Amino acid sequence: MNLIDRVVALYNPVRAVERYKARTVLAHYEAAQPTRLRKRRADNTSPNNLVEKSARTLRNHARYLERNHDLSRGALRVMVNNIVGPGGIGIDPQPLRLDGTIHKEYAEALRALHQRWCLRPEVTARMSDRQMQRMVAYTWLRDGECFEQKVIGNVPGLVHGSALPFSLEVMEPDFVPLEYTDTSRSIRQGIQVNAWGRATAYHVFKGDPREGGSWISQGDMKVIPAANMLHVSTMDRLHQWRGVSEFASVLTRTEDLKDYEESERIAAKVAASLTAFVKRTSPDGYDPAGMATDDQGNLVPRDLQMRPGMILDNLAVGEEIGLIDSNRPNPNLVTWRAGQLRAYAAGIGGSYSSIARDYGGSYAAMRQELVEQWVHYAVLTDEFVSMHSQPVWQTIVAVAHISGVLRIPSDVMPGTEADCLFLGQSMPWIDPLKEANAWLLLTQAGFASEVEVIRRRGGNPRDLLNQVAQWREETDGRGVRFTSNPSTPAAGAPQAAPPPAPAPEGDD
Repeated sequence: MNLIDRVVALYNPVRAVERYKARTVLAHYEAAQPTRLRKRRADNTSPNNLVEKSARTLRNHARYLERNHDLSRGALRVMVNNIVGPGGIGIDPQPLRLDGTIHKEYAEALRALHQRWCLRPEVTARMSDRQMQRMVAYTWLRDGECFEQKVIGNVPGLVHGSALPFSLEVMEPDFVPLEYTDTSRSIRQGIQVNAWGRATAYHVFKGDPREGGSWISQGDMKVIPAANMLHVSTMDRLHQWRGVSEFASVLTRTEDLKDYEESERIAAKVAASLTAFVKRTSPDGYDPAGMATDDQGNLVPRDLQMRPGMILDNLAVGEEIGLIDSNRPNPNLVTWRAGQLRAYAAGIGGSYSSIARDYGGSYAAMRQELVEQWVHYAVLTDEFVSMHSQPVWQTIVAVAHISGVLRIPSDVMPGTEADCLFLGQSMPWIDPLKEANAWLLLTQAGFASEVEVIRRRGGNPRDLLNQVAQWREETDGRGVRFTSNPSTPAAGAPQAAPPPAPAPEGDD
């Protein structure tokens, strides 16, 4: 109680308690109290109910914008290029021997096996591994999720793309029906779960449901065990089973931006078509004398052709030429559009400069944006690796051993046969000279290693070492010598004359 409550309590304890209770009731968060200007947001629908009601509409809307809106299509490409990149997520096997060192022979064999599998990794044999990764990431970000069935062993009608009997069947989320729910079998939104909420099976259409009509019977579906299914999805809340489009929170802004830009384009086209009119004053000041008339004395419409530098000398008294000005293009359009694009980029976690193609600003400002933005890309890359790349790699190693294509050596430490380093996209350099000098100082001081520098540049240290060794061997065999120090001339190169000594300074 405060001082006043204590004074009141001396004379009327009941009143003092009522004052204290009333003050406690009035204590609240302002944001929790609706006002005339603030709506109440009291909806507490479960995440699965929200997804079941909205996911299909959201992904269809996102697909529409991806087809018809240049900014949305470009934003998707920016996201995919920075998450997966042109070369896909790289794999550097690192199995260990029993003594804890890397098993180089087995790692090299795994690397070669993986390269051959990457040529045709999926059942249609239309995409390489790099293309498939980008397509999976594209579908994941746009639709909110993507499904991949692991097809292992001999399957009727399927020819695997390599000697490894393993392929992936990539499916859009429409193949797993959101509306398929059977609570008696613990099936909801096409996913069957156990008592702990862990997926045990997926109920999937055998073909594209959008081409064969609506689902009508169990015969149109197949059940895929959860162990054979990869579910790449965006989860916003706990206990959520199906994914939601990454563009869900910006769809309204995107649609408004698209409509406004279209309106401005139409207005600019109208403004570009110069329109003039003849303005006539009141009849008292208007003299039609001298104008052409027909047989009944009616004025004949004139055809005033607009030409550059023309002079109108046939206007009647009281007439003047007026122009229609639409005030377009809007001088504030660029500023307003830039603000909307910044909010749009923030909503999807992309880089404003890359999405808007606006690269103005200083080196410090651009690097600050790049450093902060790269964390978002790194997080999405980590999610993609954990949902796609890592389980695919573990399956490759296991199937190679079981099928006899590549057995696990006996001197490999158990549990480390699938250990590897996943190589995502590296943060690009804005100013290569400044970046190179900084890394050179760090490596010389011992605060960084050459391997770290190579990986930060997006390279593989082992591949670089092999390339350098092969190049050195070839150049030495041909009698060509190079030096790694630009300040030291190669053998046989002409020596530059030393600079003249400075003249001694004289007395003032």
